[in-house]
Amino acid sequence: MGVLNITPDSFSGDGLIAPERSPVEAALVQARHFIEAGADILDVGGESTRPGSKPVSEEIEMERVIPVIRALSNELETRREMDRTLLISVDTYKASVAEAALNSGAHWVNDVWGLRADPAMAETIARHAAPVVIMHNRSQPAQADLQARLGGRYVGVEYENLLEDIQRELLESVEIARRAGIPVEHIILDPGIGFGKTVEQNLELVDRLGELRSLGYPLMLGPSRKGFIGYTLNLPPEERIEGTAAAVAIGIARGADIVRVHDVSAMVRVVRMADAIVRRSS
Repeated sequence: MGVLNITPDSFSGDGLIAPERSPVEAALVQARHFIEAGADILDVGGESTRPGSKPVSEEIEMERVIPVIRALSNELETRREMDRTLLISVDTYKASVAEAALNSGAHWVNDVWGLRADPAMAETIARHAAPVVIMHNRSQPAQADLQARLGGRYVGVEYENLLEDIQRELLESVEIARRAGIPVEHIILDPGIGFGKTVEQNLELVDRLGELRSLGYPLMLGPSRKGFIGYTLNLPPEERIEGTAAAVAIGIARGADIVRVHDVSAMVRVVRMADAIVRRSS
């Protein structure tokens, strides 16, 4: 999954809103690069979720993402002859944005609040028969620590038992999905690397990702350029490619089915090599 941040303030420095260019054209250029590099899913988001970020209104988020999703949908229509499936995901926790995105050509919803932020989200997804990524999230602004060079991280976040708490809270979100009519086969789980977890908790979570396989759902992992890498290696976001590669490789070894990344070209090679090693018998 390649990340398309239609924002001016992405933590990773790859936001596609800038005064000198059209965000739609910038997104198309990046999407074409991602597709040629081997991405299977394009994840379009219009609101930064970095620690300490400010939420944006539904109207602003839709103004950012809907024209891009329409353009991407048209782009993928011209590539139907390609011998692989290409999908568009919308990264939003707002039901109105998800509704507009699904009506404009998106196939999936990637909800960083696990269907908990908007009571209408689960029903909206069910009505469209769309798959959903349900992410675990305990982010609290008061626990965000921001440093100029390394960006944001969460501190002082407490869990009684990291993996058990995450499993329980993910299953609570799954129950929301199931009550709304989302079928089991449309549910993907994301443990929420970087969302309401300290550096040490994120490191532990990547290492113990395999324990979430027992829940019985496909797993998505999003470690790309995250703060836990930066604070571990003392590197800013633009210098975290090797740290991301290590986290992606370990994540695949522990059972990740999808990885959400910014550096698609390099990470496709990491994914293919890791797959060749750990899934050679499948």
